[in-house]
Amino acid sequence: MAARKVRCPQCGEDALWAPENLWRPFCSERCKQIDLGCWASESYRIESQGGDDEAGAPGLEFPDTPTR
Repeated sequence: MAARKVRCPQCGEDALWAPENLWRPFCSERCKQIDLGCWASESYRIESQGGDDEAGAPGLEFPDTPTR
């Protein structure tokens, strides 16, 4: 069976999808590090769909929490 190739999410080159490719789905360690850097610098982010009633939102009171 031929090894499967996928597109590297960073540069778009072919990347081997097999245990031999330590950086999969990336084509190289460089592409993997670039992607990690983008997440670390918050260039990529997942937006929240929640509103002001989410836990931790300012002004939210928890009824089970004892008051002082």
